[in-house]
Amino acid sequence: MQPECRKYLYDIQTACGHLAAFAAGKTFADYRSDALLRSAVERQFEIIGEALGRALKVDPRLADAISETRRILAFRNILVHGYATVSDEVVWGVLEQNLPTLRQKVAALLK
Repeated sequence: MQPECRKYLYDIQTACGHLAAFAAGKTFADYRSDALLRSAVERQFEIIGEALGRALKVDPRLADAISETRRILAFRNILVHGYATVSDEVVWGVLEQNLPTLRQKVAALLK
């Protein structure tokens, strides 16, 4: 794997770690009522999407190793460009349901 690609995967891994830390001990109600938490979570998801997009340009084969790459990129685009229509329920759902899998896959790729 090219060093540039590893750097983007490391950025994804770091953002995943931040997301896990931000959400630790929090509930959806906490998320919904805390603008700072929502902003921090959304920013880390933006970083994940941006880093993944750049990594895929360097090594398109990553799409085989990381599932749902198109959905991850689309989610990033919604957060950045469709900010007015972002659903708190969707963001929290992605955080709880999809983040652990992404985190595991990226960790395996970095080994």
